[in-house]
Amino acid sequence: QVQLVESGGGLVQAGGSLRLSCIASGSTFSINAMGWYRQAPGKQRELVADISSGGRTNYADSVMGRFTISRDNAKDIVYLQMNSLKPEDTAVYYCNAVIVVGVLYEYWGQGTQVTVSS
Repeated sequence: QVQLVESGGGLVQAGGSLRLSCIASGSTFSINAMGWYRQAPGKQRELVADISSGGRTNYADSVMGRFTISRDNAKDIVYLQMNSLKPEDTAVYYCNAVIVVGVLYEYWGQGTQVTVSS
């Protein structure tokens, strides 16, 4: 079992920055990839960025060049640095952890609201 707790959301003006943090606890040694997803009202949850245990990153086209995902394996924390925020980035952001032990297990945080005003 893995527990994920996000923090760092809030209200920011367009063009501003926020940094989200996600602290993992429990069986963190088993985690393969961690990532951030977001869900805006009336829309499906979508991948924002993810990072493997080896540090390989993957970004949605809409955030490429503006967002940076990083991971501190020693502290079991994953960060999402968000720069040049746009109103369309407004959503609830969820932390995600994936464990693959023959079968894939996914864990989710409770979500943190990010609101970007124009």
